[in-house]
Amino acid sequence: MDLLLLGDNQFFGINHMSEEKARAQAIRFQDTQAIIDVVDIALDHGIRTLMCTTHDRIAEVCDHMRANPERYAGYRFHPCMPYAHKYANAVTDHGMLGAVRQFLPDEGLFDAAMRGGKSFMRKDIEGIITLLVDAEMKMFRDLNTPVIFLQNVVVDLLLGLGFDEAFAIFARHVRERYQAEPGFITMNLPMLLDSLDRVGIVNPIVCANINELGFRMSGGIEAYQTALRERPFRPVAMSVFASGAIAPRPALTWIHDHANVESIVFGASSRASISSTVELATELWGESRLQLP
Repeated sequence: MDLLLLGDNQFFGINHMSEEKARAQAIRFQDTQAIIDVVDIALDHGIRTLMCTTHDRIAEVCDHMRANPERYAGYRFHPCMPYAHKYANAVTDHGMLGAVRQFLPDEGLFDAAMRGGKSFMRKDIEGIITLLVDAEMKMFRDLNTPVIFLQNVVVDLLLGLGFDEAFAIFARHVRERYQAEPGFITMNLPMLLDSLDRVGIVNPIVCANINELGFRMSGGIEAYQTALRERPFRPVAMSVFASGAIAPRPALTWIHDHANVESIVFGASSRASISSTVELATELWGESRLQLP
């Protein structure tokens, strides 16, 4: 994984500190071309991975990349699933059966339908999980997806339920069907690491909020720092700027000095922001760590 990953919160009006900024971003990125423009700016600065939800607009970005293979040769997606609003909207617009048809994988339609039907009849959670993963992955066909993340809305629900085996099912399916590494997003890093240990997931990729303010770090910053020092896992840091509460230089300097992370995912919507982030990261970690072209 590269050190810097472009996130997509800014494209869909998500800002944890300012509703006003969130609305402005949602309006700006109503046109998918505006998203593509930012992805292109990041790519020109050496950022070749988009860590993204499975929003319908990302499907349009995927279509654009498939149509321009030379421009995006070697580009990587890190899909994060599920995108819950998409399912709710589909049921509202198309009804339950229409939503199921919309999200079933194209290939093996009968097999997927039978797998889902038997799963619900037998309460076979493994079939349900694998069916949903396959449905979410439809939009990324023929594209490079080396890491596939389970979203925190599901990860933290499973943690609360104590259903550790679901993590193993997800990891196994991602590896076997997509030859990808499973990743997990959480708001409670220490608790998740314990759960992954219990089901034998070794050296997992885990994305969590990591910043010097302890912003949205359930369990407390000290528990996170202990985990970063002592636990064998591959950390991906998000919310490193604490939604704008920490300036970029001190934020990245703290990450460099206190958290030996594998990657940092950040949201940016301007050339200046992307350029300054790359420059700071290059200064702190060096060009070789960023793998800049």
